Amino acid sequence: MIGLIFTIASALFAVGMTYVAYLDQQAYERMQTFLYDCGMDSLGAMVSAALYFGCRKQEGDGAKAFRTLNVFVSASFVANFLLYYTIGVPEQRTLIFVFVMLSKLFDLAMIYFFYQYMSRTLNFKGKLAHWADKGIPVLLVLENLVILSNIFYPTTFLVDANGIYQATGASAAEDVYLVVVSVVTAILIIRSYSPRSQKLAGLTFICLPLINYIMVGGTFGNASQYGMILVSLIIMYCIIFNDKSSKLAATQIELNMATEIQASMLPSIFPAFPNREEFNLYASMDPAKEVGGDFYDFFIIDDDHLGVVIADVSGKGVPAALFMMISKTVVQNFAMLGIGAAEVLKKANDALCAQNKMEMFVTTWIGILELSTGKMTCASAGHEYPAIYHDGKFELYKDKHGFVLGGMEGARYSDYELQLEKGDKIFVYTDVVPEATSANTELFGTDRMLDALNSKPEATPKEILRTVRASVDEFVGAAPQFDDLTMVCVEYRGRQ
Repeated sequence: MIGLIFTIASALFAVGMTYVAYLDQQAYERMQTFLYDCGMDSLGAMVSAALYFGCRKQEGDGAKAFRTLNVFVSASFVANFLLYYTIGVPEQRTLIFVFVMLSKLFDLAMIYFFYQYMSRTLNFKGKLAHWADKGIPVLLVLENLVILSNIFYPTTFLVDANGIYQATGASAAEDVYLVVVSVVTAILIIRSYSPRSQKLAGLTFICLPLINYIMVGGTFGNASQYGMILVSLIIMYCIIFNDKSSKLAATQIELNMATEIQASMLPSIFPAFPNREEFNLYASMDPAKEVGGDFYDFFIIDDDHLGVVIADVSGKGVPAALFMMISKTVVQNFAMLGIGAAEVLKKANDALCAQNKMEMFVTTWIGILELSTGKMTCASAGHEYPAIYHDGKFELYKDKHGFVLGGMEGARYSDYELQLEKGDKIFVYTDVVPEATSANTELFGTDRMLDALNSKPEATPKEILRTVRASVDEFVGAAPQFDDLTMVCVEYRGRQ
């Protein structure tokens, strides 16, 4: 917002000063050869403000560097306008010197942020890019020192008693940074693997001002060079930002498809088994991004056994979603063999470790409920403690944790048994429930979770999940959801 205000203010100032110069007869006569420059400054500052406004909501891919580049372009237009307004006025000699100094420093900053924008947008790589990232800031500091040295001694320029700018014999030192950075950036642009249109758009920032410089013979203070810079910014904005926007749109479509595929992998029709009266269950999963790494699952193993799984994959986004799909399939396949919960985790862990080049892992809880007796055999691979409803209230059951799946081949897991009576419930969840964070960075915690569960402990599984979700949302408020929120609740009813 500060940058937007500055660019707009610069544009308004340049327009206002153009009118003031027109009304000032002496300034008008003195600036007749610069009227074109003043108009260019005014128009340029306005266009620069428009470009800043157009990209202020862009994120990543050098958008911040592009906005900063716009700020310095706006500042350069203003500095040059003030220079035109005061040049040739002896009593304004100090101001002229300041404006010359600012103009030169802004030029250095423009070149630096142009490199930053190109580096982030076109993804410069290789040894040259590595050395450029380290060397260009150092060269920038040295060049700034050369410019600032003119305060104490006319190293590269001076302003004479008549208010006229004059270059010294060492003025070529000002061009070292410009030449080196321009050449290095041009080489890196050409060598990058970006589309040709983006390369050409980036090269205009170097080529157009250079062509203009040659055409006008290097005349100092001619704003047409900044006009060429502005044209280059417009070209880069139109081509590079549009290309990136098109790719982002295509990526968004792919993410939406991935979300639909992931959603279709999770059972979402309730009641899940309308013909089974021994139990009632409900589950929900709200991803923090379009796709997430949490998953739940439930399935009939045989006529007398129900399998329930909840898991949380490390990381977020597409990689976590892909690992989630693999993990879900592996766990379910081994659970359908009719083996114990701990044995399911052991076999799933070995399978996931065998081809886990990305070194991802997944915390998992699995419970196998014997429908005829209410006996539930469970095992945990580093997952959150389940909450059990028994004798009228929910309480945490602090089970023994095994190692996460995919973390270490050969890990062993232990079974434990829960005896559920008619009306008992088990609530399992991922870590975002207790770790949900408010705007004051306070955690929701398991105590608040138990309070939410016990506010309506005799409710149906669906109502219980809604109550917990509402409690989390109320606690978090406007703070963003940082992880996937997944919950499962199973009520044992027994055979009627």
